[in-house]
Amino acid sequence: MPATLSPAPSPHGTRSRGVPWAMLTAVLVAQSLVAAINLAIPLISASPLHPSPSQLLWIVDTYVIVFAGLLVPAGALGDRFGSKGALLSGLALFAAGTALCALAPNVPLLLAGRGISGAGAALVMPATMSLLLYVTEPRRHGGAIASWSAAVAMGGLLGNTGGALILQYLPWQGLFWAYVPLGVVLLAWAARVAPRPPRGGAALDVPGSGLLMAGLLALLYGIIEGPSHGWSSPLVLGAFALASLMLAAFAGHGLRTAHPVLDPRLFRLPAVSSGTLGLAATFFGMFALFFVNAQFLQYVKGFSPLEAGLGVLPVAVGIMVFTRRSLAWAARLGRIRTVTAGLLLIAAGLAALSTADAGTPYPLYALWLLVMALGCGAAMPSLSGAVVTALPQEKAGVGSGLNAAARELGAALGIAVVGTALSVRFSARLPQGAADGSPAQALQAARGPGGAVHTEVLSAYTDAVSLAYRVAAVVIVVLAAAVAAGLRRERRS
Repeated sequence: MPATLSPAPSPHGTRSRGVPWAMLTAVLVAQSLVAAINLAIPLISASPLHPSPSQLLWIVDTYVIVFAGLLVPAGALGDRFGSKGALLSGLALFAAGTALCALAPNVPLLLAGRGISGAGAALVMPATMSLLLYVTEPRRHGGAIASWSAAVAMGGLLGNTGGALILQYLPWQGLFWAYVPLGVVLLAWAARVAPRPPRGGAALDVPGSGLLMAGLLALLYGIIEGPSHGWSSPLVLGAFALASLMLAAFAGHGLRTAHPVLDPRLFRLPAVSSGTLGLAATFFGMFALFFVNAQFLQYVKGFSPLEAGLGVLPVAVGIMVFTRRSLAWAARLGRIRTVTAGLLLIAAGLAALSTADAGTPYPLYALWLLVMALGCGAAMPSLSGAVVTALPQEKAGVGSGLNAAARELGAALGIAVVGTALSVRFSARLPQGAADGSPAQALQAARGPGGAVHTEVLSAYTDAVSLAYRVAAVVIVVLAAAVAAGLRRERRS
């Protein structure tokens, strides 16, 4: 990690010197579980749980949805009652939730465990940034934010690699058992080294938090359940209508109440609105990749879980290198050019990946992953800095919560949109005689690699992946245009 994270002398003495490493490790662990689960999808799909395609999406997205929906309220909670207490509570919940996932005998309990661990991660993320900024000199805040951004991205990528090592030798439950001791060790470490910054005056807006969570859940429910129930079904249309109603009520409540959990007027600041939208777009692209990549490499390229996890390492290395250079790029080229170029590179990487098939050589595939890494590394630090630095120091928890919420909401939408596009296209292209269900279930039913049905099912899946990546690329291009327009408004103001 960059040397900028060496903490400044503080009233907390030498105990605060371990804070940067403890906080960044907590971020890595919390974020890695978002990505690691993607490697387990083939194993969970073929397990006695027999989840449907929509249930598979919920298994991945429940953690992310709860994570995203609670991040801003969790940031306010940390500001109000102390970021150290929020961090320790979050780590305890995280460990308990992953233990429940490992023990779950059915899909509903697995989803409950995913939700509990997501709630714990929501408490962890804003607290880590607040504590980092507290022990870092103001002149080094830019470097601290860049390192925190890199840790978020690296967590997802290391989750792929670490998860691959676990799943190569253990059943899918082993993935969750591995996180229990990690959470406990982090809890003990943070309890020893983390300081207790002064508490702020952030409000606990329970009604606003509930409206925000309900709106996000309804939106994701409509996207995920659309293929199975039909996009024009009363259930799906009702979910979208409820999402619109809840989010509108959330905005109205925020304008009326004296101390909203998230004041909608903050989004009048171009830096905040453009930064959050840009972060959501970046993580939309990253988690569209993470959701599809592990399955593609296993189903189409014939990689083992370990090989699939290692196959995404070019993204990890690229983001680590490019993130450290991106602040210099922004200083030389300007924030607008750096961020816009980064988002367009993510879209270009996804478009290139949409051309991959069983015959694509891995070095070429890795080159396309590096293009995405370059885009992520260029965009993230400038976008994160725009959000955090636009708000006063006493709102650090809310600002970092908003920062992280944009990432996780983008990740949840990326998984939901790409997973839905993949599921719809795959079902439409399945040959006669092939079993309905997830790709793993369809391929398992069409046993005998080289057989006609198996080959046709594999071709249908490759085509579905191609469409899903292209849909994601188009979405990011549209969002990049909106982010660039917002950043230009900030420069003029």
